[in-house]
Amino acid sequence: MKPAMNEVTPDQLKRAVESQHGCTAMLIQAVPVKEVFAGKTVWEGIVHVFKIHGHPQASQAYAWSSPIEGSDKRRFFAVLHQPPITSPANAVRAAIVAQQRPK
Repeated sequence: MKPAMNEVTPDQLKRAVESQHGCTAMLIQAVPVKEVFAGKTVWEGIVHVFKIHGHPQASQAYAWSSPIEGSDKRRFFAVLHQPPITSPANAVRAAIVAQQRPK
């Protein structure tokens, strides 16, 4: 099954997890997530959950991608399952908050 036009494959997300966190990853599930803030949807998509091996502090990671505004490229997110990030929705929320912080 091919991904939708601007989607990425689970294998691309697997490679993102492995390269960003220096471990091996195996897809275990894909979870739909809709993040709403102040009554508006700020992100909606599929978060892939990976079992990871070889990382010293985490046994799972969450991965997804989003389009980069003003570009045809995508940004890859690979967030470790470590408290307070204990679900796909928590991972998306943490990434949104991190992007809003001044650089």
